Amino acid sequence: MALAKLGVVVLDCPDPRALAGFYAEVLGGTVEGDDDWVDVKVPGGQSLAFQSAPGFVAPEWPRAERNSQQFHLDLTVEDMDAAEKEVLALGARPLDAEDRSRGWRVYADPAGHPFCLCAC
Repeated sequence: MALAKLGVVVLDCPDPRALAGFYAEVLGGTVEGDDDWVDVKVPGGQSLAFQSAPGFVAPEWPRAERNSQQFHLDLTVEDMDAAEKEVLALGARPLDAEDRSRGWRVYADPAGHPFCLCAC
């Protein structure tokens, strides 16, 4: 029997509304909340939340000795090339996306959190 149920995954960031907007575009969700705490509601899926973190320092990927990634999101997509084009247009940057033979590519969101686009 579970002791708890997952409520929401929360990402610290310098601008919650801006980062929530990025993920709302990527996931097809809607943005709700105030300036210090913003939620992205995803139809039929798990919500993501973003909270203001003064002094936020983005993780460095793949450097474990300083500000390691701590966690990352795997986002399943049907068309890797099309999804890559869209996330880059929204402000993501590639971290490890050169190897086109793999079923995943690594990017950083606009605040620097690593995430992967994964083939379904």
